[in-house]
Amino acid sequence: MLLSVDQALATARQWSTIAAIGDNELPLLAVDMRGVPRSFRVNNQDDELAKLIVNAPWVNVVVVDDDLDSVFAPLVDAFDVVIGDGTASEAAVDVTNADSCLQELAGAIAASPLASVALAQLLRVSHDLPIGQALHAESLTYAMLQTSERFQMWLAGRDNNTQFDPEEQAVTLDLAGSLLTITLQRPARRNALNVAMRDQLCQALELVDLDRSIDGALLVGAGSNFCAGGDLDEFGSTPSPAAGHHVRMVRSLPTLMHRVANRVRVHVHGACVGAGIELPAFANSIIAHPDATFRLPEIAFGLVPGAGGTVSVTRRCGRHRTAWLALTGTTIDAEHA
Repeated sequence: MLLSVDQALATARQWSTIAAIGDNELPLLAVDMRGVPRSFRVNNQDDELAKLIVNAPWVNVVVVDDDLDSVFAPLVDAFDVVIGDGTASEAAVDVTNADSCLQELAGAIAASPLASVALAQLLRVSHDLPIGQALHAESLTYAMLQTSERFQMWLAGRDNNTQFDPEEQAVTLDLAGSLLTITLQRPARRNALNVAMRDQLCQALELVDLDRSIDGALLVGAGSNFCAGGDLDEFGSTPSPAAGHHVRMVRSLPTLMHRVANRVRVHVHGACVGAGIELPAFANSIIAHPDATFRLPEIAFGLVPGAGGTVSVTRRCGRHRTAWLALTGTTIDAEHA
């Protein structure tokens, strides 16, 4: 699975050898740069490889070590996921067994190839865009993937008889002096984010933004979990992907969270899945209980994170680590985070 840098360059020059996602070819280029000689820079081969992979229709993964020459930093940065011992590159995911990590990545990519490639391509272009533009790009990518076979198969396998309750009190507000406490109030559903919670949370954040008598807000979740992500019973319930994109732009929780980032503190605990970490990551201040766990599961559904995670999480830990978290769907604890 692991290619040398010379093999990787030869492969990248021939896109057709790896780009046929629909023809049982794994859209993954895994390169071993441990011990790569400085001579690889002859004839600007490192620059050529970097330019090829940043536009490639596959996921690029590199394995590095402490001995990596700093002259290769621009090439390493061009990859989507960097695996190492944590000291070779600031972007590296610290693992004890690179082969095991690669197998995990390959399995996840093979199960959901279109979403995996779309995520990598999205992060390449959006990681340094202004927040608003990056959120637009995420939403468009999410909408596009809602039409994919993988997501439609996942959706068809669910027993979805969603009954919307417009009267549901999904968010409660408590004003004590000038501090507004916003509580997610669906503990029986692990505070899964549904339409009612989205709309009520939008209203609460708009209040924080507009009412200057409120000095700050505290966002918490009732019960044993902060938020288990989007309510799966409502996935696919919008009339069309285009309509869903429009709603995400008009009623944008990520945009509001970013707007009030310096006025909202978030206390998280228990399961923080999908939106349960994507939204809090916009806040300037997050306090995690020791029992908090974090996961981005959307790739397994055939989607990308759609609650702002490709924007917020990326700006906290970088696009390379965000890609690894999203591709593998791995769960990390508060200490690791």
